[in-house]
Amino acid sequence: MEDQAVPVNFDGHPSPARGRDRSESVVSDHSDDHEAAVERQAAAELAAATTEALRNVTLRPSPFYKIVLTGGPCGGKTTALARLSSYLRERGFEVITCPEAFSILGSNGFEMSYFGTEGMAMVVQDTVMQLQESLEDGFEKILRARGKPGVVLCDRGLMDGAAYMDSEEWDEMLKRRNIKNVCALREGRYNAVFHLVTAAEGAEKFYSLENNEVRTETPEEARAVDVKTRDAWIGHPRLCVFDNSTNFEGKLQRLVDTTAQLVGLPAHLSRTATKFLLKRRPNLQEDFPPEIKYNVFMVEKVYLYDESSQSSGSDIIEEYSFVRKRTSLCKDGHRLGSAYGQT
Repeated sequence: MEDQAVPVNFDGHPSPARGRDRSESVVSDHSDDHEAAVERQAAAELAAATTEALRNVTLRPSPFYKIVLTGGPCGGKTTALARLSSYLRERGFEVITCPEAFSILGSNGFEMSYFGTEGMAMVVQDTVMQLQESLEDGFEKILRARGKPGVVLCDRGLMDGAAYMDSEEWDEMLKRRNIKNVCALREGRYNAVFHLVTAAEGAEKFYSLENNEVRTETPEEARAVDVKTRDAWIGHPRLCVFDNSTNFEGKLQRLVDTTAQLVGLPAHLSRTATKFLLKRRPNLQEDFPPEIKYNVFMVEKVYLYDESSQSSGSDIIEEYSFVRKRTSLCKDGHRLGSAYGQT
């Protein structure tokens, strides 16, 4: 499978809606100048009473992106994190890399034999999610406080845990954590997800267990984990898969170009999004083979337009896409949750 950008995104601009903070339009009411003056004075007093860092956290004056690097074992995440960090810093972004939570456990005394305790898998994955979430949120707050363009590069994300649990355990863990909307862990949290395919798939001779002390998978197990990890993120509109069809340097260059396009930097990507107009509504139970994973969602767009263009007699109405709502559905049509983007 070649790496590809998922056709659906939150806007038509290289940079995503979530994370790219836009200034809000304020409409003045000239009939109540006194009230407006009071509000401005209150805002000025609030600004004077807080620090620059706290104002930046609240007002979010600069673009910010949170990107997940995931995939099967020995896919090149460690090298990719270093390459992307230096690339983005050289171009004016402040970057923090968020370490993989399970690796923190493994490098600080956690032993695989602990899984011998009944129910330990759920306890471990719940701990990993809690730790990962805390690290990501803390790093995001620090970068936002700087008030400059920033990027958090995450070594795996919150949805990765689904690859290491069966669906019943995963759903039970989310229920215990009071997470009702899986979209909040996926497209509602990250601007993009970059899946680096394990070397065990297409570059077998480079697959190794030597550079990660918590890695224990055989090549066969690595390929299985790779597929499960990718499936866990299906539904994110910016899930991009980077395979081993080129050498490793080529794989990294594709990753860098995709990142550049995401954050609005010049890129050398020639591919474009492709959409298909279907002759009929597909029967998902019959038309899709069971091994094909897919995500069903609805898209709702809100448009603002200038009414004066209609009164002027023009046949052309200038429209501007303002808000995009993307709602994920389960196979029976039940709504799982929504994420919003601004364009």
